[in-house]
Amino acid sequence: MAIEFGKGFELHAQGMILRAKRAEVIASNIANADTPGYKAKGMDFQKAMQQASQQQQMGMSRTNPKHFDVRIEINNNIDFRVPDQPDTGDGNTVDVQVERNLYLENSLEYQAGVQFLNGKIKALKNVITGGR
Repeated sequence: MAIEFGKGFELHAQGMILRAKRAEVIASNIANADTPGYKAKGMDFQKAMQQASQQQQMGMSRTNPKHFDVRIEINNNIDFRVPDQPDTGDGNTVDVQVERNLYLENSLEYQAGVQFLNGKIKALKNVITGGR
């Protein structure tokens, strides 16, 4: 009898992928803070996780290479952010302080996810080995 570990980690793995993608979006905003006309982008993490959860509940996974890949794309959740500050004249809507705070928050949440997954893996390892 085979044990399916992937189902238990799938949603958490999706969360880690989404956090990494969100970090890329925020880093792109910071890198383009001085680019005239650049519009800050953001990612609705909650919406992306809801889509990932619905995808997991529907059980849409490819069981055969000939099946169509109908998984939800992460890029669908990236949109332009509504600026918190007035336009400085060059059309750029990036607020570097806000972006740095968002990046730090996302980084902490990513690390918390890694620690959670490590704890889950250790618990499974203890169950498999009998706590040795």
